[in-house]
Amino acid sequence: MHATTTDYRAPQSWVALAVFLVLVIGIGALIGTQSVPGAWYEQLTKPPLNPPNWVFGPVWFALYVLIAIAGWRIWVAAPTSNAMKFWGGQMLLNWAWSPIWFLAQQPWLAFAVLVAMWLSIVGFIVTSRRHDTLAPWLFAPYLAWVSFAGYLNLSIALLNPGA
Repeated sequence: MHATTTDYRAPQSWVALAVFLVLVIGIGALIGTQSVPGAWYEQLTKPPLNPPNWVFGPVWFALYVLIAIAGWRIWVAAPTSNAMKFWGGQMLLNWAWSPIWFLAQQPWLAFAVLVAMWLSIVGFIVTSRRHDTLAPWLFAPYLAWVSFAGYLNLSIALLNPGA
């Protein structure tokens, strides 16, 4: 089922979009402020292409906006679909990654979470195409960034045995 323009423009749909934005950005920001890079992260050997810490906040804010909009569009079109289940799964994995990485200081466990997140993102992209033409494209930058994060996570785990 595809939603119509009328479905997206309905007042309750705009309320739902606001809820998606507040939850995704709000929870992401809360987790981000509670699991900031500290001394442990600073002393790790980093791979080439490791961006400066200030890059991550703006990138994640932009990605969270896209993630929220994609989730909202699928929720309007097919709230009980597999696409929505993948969306929820990737979101939980996304929120779990930072505490596992920065607070628990577990690079290998964080990498396992990241792989599961990557698979959930791909699952969302594949299944959401049945319900909406824009939602899967909104996840393309997210997939690219999580792929890059996988390179960083795995490289740091390999460069820092015992970390």
